[in-house]
Amino acid sequence: MTGTRDWSGPLAREAMAYVLAGGRGSRLMELTDRRAKPAVFFGGKTRIIDFALSNALNSGIRRIGVATQYKAHSLIRHLQRGWSFFRPERNESFDILPASQRGGDERWYAGTADAVYQNIDIIESYGPRYLVILAGDHIYKMDYEPMLRDHVERRADVTVGVIEVPRQAARSFGVMQVDADDRIVEFLEKPKDPPGLPGRPEVALASMGIYVFEVSFLFDQLRRDAADPQSGHDFGGDIIPYIVRNGKAIAHRFERSCVRSAEERVAYWRDVGTVDAYWEANIDLTAVVPQLDLYDRSWPIWTHAEITPPAKFVHDEAGRRGEAISSLVSGNCIVSGASVRRSLLFTGVHARSYSRIEESVILPDVTIGRHARLKKVVVDRGVTIPEGLVVGEDPELDATRFRRTEKGVCLITQAMIDRLAG
Repeated sequence: MTGTRDWSGPLAREAMAYVLAGGRGSRLMELTDRRAKPAVFFGGKTRIIDFALSNALNSGIRRIGVATQYKAHSLIRHLQRGWSFFRPERNESFDILPASQRGGDERWYAGTADAVYQNIDIIESYGPRYLVILAGDHIYKMDYEPMLRDHVERRADVTVGVIEVPRQAARSFGVMQVDADDRIVEFLEKPKDPPGLPGRPEVALASMGIYVFEVSFLFDQLRRDAADPQSGHDFGGDIIPYIVRNGKAIAHRFERSCVRSAEERVAYWRDVGTVDAYWEANIDLTAVVPQLDLYDRSWPIWTHAEITPPAKFVHDEAGRRGEAISSLVSGNCIVSGASVRRSLLFTGVHARSYSRIEESVILPDVTIGRHARLKKVVVDRGVTIPEGLVVGEDPELDATRFRRTEKGVCLITQAMIDRLAG
């Protein structure tokens, strides 16, 4: 059991954030063929990982480590370009920690807990009192300071960030049962039949992949776990269930520390782990009053700020009018006699004359040819859409050419386009 201490200032000053960003995210299909899930583009100019990192920075945490593994080059390049402003002379640090077979037995990170265990020496060198473990692949705004205070006040061994989700959707999360004081009494990792809440059987309490530990206690647990040949060396599968059985694990509800502007009415958190969920979360931003406010200057989402010219709209004649309605259009986009509706255009998209784009997410540096019609698509980075291509009007044809989801979203990559020409 960890003890308490006297404190008056922000606990974030004594904490280090450790972001687990090594996952592929295979349910995003071809979007993660060339990049890890945390490096996938989101919201017009950011990457998914920017949300966890921005939350840490805005919470006052100035020591951050990011553990990478799967196809990490795109992610590492983004981190180097966008997150290199931390200064050691201000007691700040930002470490990128690729799986580098540091354990002596030439193995990669065996699990999420092992990804921390292999870097104990680096964490110790900074001397943090608390470690905030974060998943690098969720979209949300959260102040971690209340969770840190909750951890200390409750004298917890681990505090787990939790959120209510529909019970059937909880099968891809860690699910827990709690008592009246939010002490975790059972923790199940990705159960096939998740337990519902008392009196609310269709809702489950799911882990957000956010954990707070006192460092000395965590290191003891990691060393114990590393010595267990039967362990999967995973937080959700091994570390947390062990503490639930043998210590004190507390659930911290997201609503207590969710950051919301005056325009945000719900506690917004999304796992954009499927193509459908990714499309929906991006398209959500085109609403008049979106559930997630990216314009909240009191809680900015930091990222690599590219130097680009403004977006440009040209031509104004019937059938050839450069326009965008209920859409987000990023820098260096040229909408040249094209119509864009309820869509999101990332940096450097060029839409040629007479093309129509509707309910679509277009990643950076895409060129859309004349007379093309795209509806309900996600177009990967750098794709050239041929002149006259129509997607989103014939479901059976779309399914033979592109990756079409159950909800009718088509994912388009350059390889798929190239096969059309072949």
